[in-house]
Amino acid sequence: MDKRRLWTLIVGLVLLNIVTIVFFLSRDSSDSKEVVATVGKDTITRQQWLGEMEERYGRDVLSEMIDQKAIALLAKKYDISITEKAVDRELLLVKTMYGSSTSENMDEEAWREQIRYSLLLDELLTKDVVVKEEELKKFYEQNSILYEIPTSYHLSHIIVKTEEEAKKTIKELEQGSNFATLAMERSIDEFSANQGGDIGYISEETDQHSQVYLSAVEKLKKNEWTSPIATENGFAIVMLHDQIKGRTFSYKDVKDSIRRQIALEQMDVTATARDFWEEAKVDWFYDQN
Repeated sequence: MDKRRLWTLIVGLVLLNIVTIVFFLSRDSSDSKEVVATVGKDTITRQQWLGEMEERYGRDVLSEMIDQKAIALLAKKYDISITEKAVDRELLLVKTMYGSSTSENMDEEAWREQIRYSLLLDELLTKDVVVKEEELKKFYEQNSILYEIPTSYHLSHIIVKTEEEAKKTIKELEQGSNFATLAMERSIDEFSANQGGDIGYISEETDQHSQVYLSAVEKLKKNEWTSPIATENGFAIVMLHDQIKGRTFSYKDVKDSIRRQIALEQMDVTATARDFWEEAKVDWFYDQN
């Protein structure tokens, strides 16, 4: 999976979240004058709130929804489908290559659907491109490392300044305190603290987190945490969410993915889902204004 596709997935997920929020807000808005906030003597109604969201995000969200519908329609027309194995493989690559997690803040099913959409789009864009078998095999042989997934661990951590504070934190965890809440309250690693301590997936190939984490979590079960670990910045408590065992994908496994990648590179222009709107007979609100 290249960075272009990862960016497409992330943007799609952000828009999907906005769509979900608007949907749940709007379906209960029987009274458009319902007050959702007060500031002194001023009020903000639900209708004003939804109107502002539409003004800011409406065009992009509607465009993304049309893209999804158009690609699904044309995939059916050309009898193009994506297997669950292909989606599974791409999801593993997202997790292990980019350290992305699909835990508390991300719905894994949403990731899967966005991956499926991205692969369908690539198949449609490249359906008329022919790539010779020899070229596919040569690419695999020269880039086989891209299809080797290292054993990876989805972790969260809490970093505090002293070992005493770390032991105190562990005691609170043992008494039932929530790991993510404690991370947000007291971890001195500000970036991960904002994510409830979540640092995604790490492996031996990961640079941004101490490799001592790996040896400490190897024997943990899911949702267990370590004893205090000395780091450059203080003492860490590390929690294991999930483990992905390392594996290597065969040429047969990734042949279709390689064909799409080479075909996209051979195209002279950057194509998008919008290039299919005319064929899908799209007529939308913003064309009428």
